[in-house]
Amino acid sequence: MSLNPLKRSRGAQIHEGYEIRIQVGLIISILVFIAVFRINIQFEETLQTQTVEREILELEEIVQTEIVETPPPPPRPPVPISVPDDAIMDDSMVDFDAFLDTDDALDYTPPPPPEEEEELDEPEVFVTVEQMPELIGGIAALQDNVRYPEIARKAGIEGRVVVQFVIDEEGNVVNPFVVRGIGGGCDEAAIEAVKKVRFTPGMQRGRPVKVQYTVPVQFRLTKAD
Repeated sequence: MSLNPLKRSRGAQIHEGYEIRIQVGLIISILVFIAVFRINIQFEETLQTQTVEREILELEEIVQTEIVETPPPPPRPPVPISVPDDAIMDDSMVDFDAFLDTDDALDYTPPPPPEEEEELDEPEVFVTVEQMPELIGGIAALQDNVRYPEIARKAGIEGRVVVQFVIDEEGNVVNPFVVRGIGGGCDEAAIEAVKKVRFTPGMQRGRPVKVQYTVPVQFRLTKAD
């Protein structure tokens, strides 16, 4: 049985362009695919940030103002009242009996007596006075009280020891001490000798006072020593 020639021609036409259409479709697909990857798609950022400036607080020092009260103005002086020069004084206003009676004794308050001059503060201990103290018996009495220490005698120590002390109002020696010594027990022996002597007290303005005094005590070896 033979096929219809019309149907056969239609099927032949469909198959003739099939391969070409597939190739063209593939090419178009490839080009579309490449175009999609080649296009640079950029999205615009829609998020906008807003910067807020921080407020800076400045501390201002408040200076306390001092309120100065102004003193009130002085009162106004009274307005002087002028008196005419031709005014005559009435005789009835003058009391002629009020005269000073020279025969009466004047009643007045005598002036106060002059204040006694305060005595100047005098020192407790004088260095120099009007009448200096004197050693009773002289320097010989002092030397007679000297006892030569045995240690100083054996060591050959000799010289002069200067002793300072205070002579009180009765002529006694108070608080003697060595100003310059020679050692070997001579300093102590000089103080003991000074304590045994007496002085006449120093006088200032007619009365005895304390006086600072200084004496030398000799220590001298003899040939017998």
